[in-house]
Amino acid sequence: MVVALVAAGSGAALAQGAEAVVGAPQPWGMGLQASGGPIKDAISSFNTLVFWMMVAITIFVAVLLAYAMWRFRAAANPNPSQTSHNTALEIAWTVVPVLILVVIAIPSFRLIYYQDRAVDAEMTINVQGRQWYWHYAYPDHGNFTFDSYPVANEDIRDQQIRGLSVDNPLVIPVGANIRILTTGQDVIHSFFVPSLGVQKYTIPGRTLETWIRADRPGVYYGQCNQICGVNHWFMPIEVRAVPREQFNAWADQAKTRFAEGLAPTHPSQIAAAEPTAPAPLSLAEARR
Repeated sequence: MVVALVAAGSGAALAQGAEAVVGAPQPWGMGLQASGGPIKDAISSFNTLVFWMMVAITIFVAVLLAYAMWRFRAAANPNPSQTSHNTALEIAWTVVPVLILVVIAIPSFRLIYYQDRAVDAEMTINVQGRQWYWHYAYPDHGNFTFDSYPVANEDIRDQQIRGLSVDNPLVIPVGANIRILTTGQDVIHSFFVPSLGVQKYTIPGRTLETWIRADRPGVYYGQCNQICGVNHWFMPIEVRAVPREQFNAWADQAKTRFAEGLAPTHPSQIAAAEPTAPAPLSLAEARR
């Protein structure tokens, strides 16, 4: 399901000395959102492959149709052929589409398996969809939890995006393979962040696994794209990828301040050294 997200601005820079990616829809934007990690890179590559195959098929069919209209027009064929079968042609238009589907299927299956589970995950984050907000838990960092609500329109500040910015964003370290475990509290929701290439349902009574990795610092927006009730549109997701030192400082604050009912210092306000992101995993490495 495609969710229409309306962007009213851009996110703030998150790391000193490093250019931040803003994963959000842009006015008059074309194509996919900017990629923040290897999963979205793989999705973009597959999308490009399918797009150019569609272009080639469209051109071929248009040329064939134009040729047939010219070659077999009434003026050139006053006595039309009575041929009703052509064995070679019928084999061709059966075999060629099958070959096209095979060419699409092989990288498609590889991409599905690549997205499925994290390889050597460095940390786990539990994501729970609730009507109508998100609940996050960090079991590897003191098991602190917090809720994430959208920022009301009247409270939007500079460099926040109406309908997408939240009070407590999901914070992750740059370059880390992060296991995401999703579940639902009430009805089915969907954890969907286009720029990180992740979309996973949150189903009550079930735990599903996926993973994310941000190789570039930035802020990545998403939204529940499962129709989950009257406030379905009011479940934005904001993921902030920051240098590891900045993440560690934020997590140390979060363990105590969330327990006290206070939000930690916003990750964009914590200074850190410029990160060095490791090279993205290949599809072959991820399957091992």
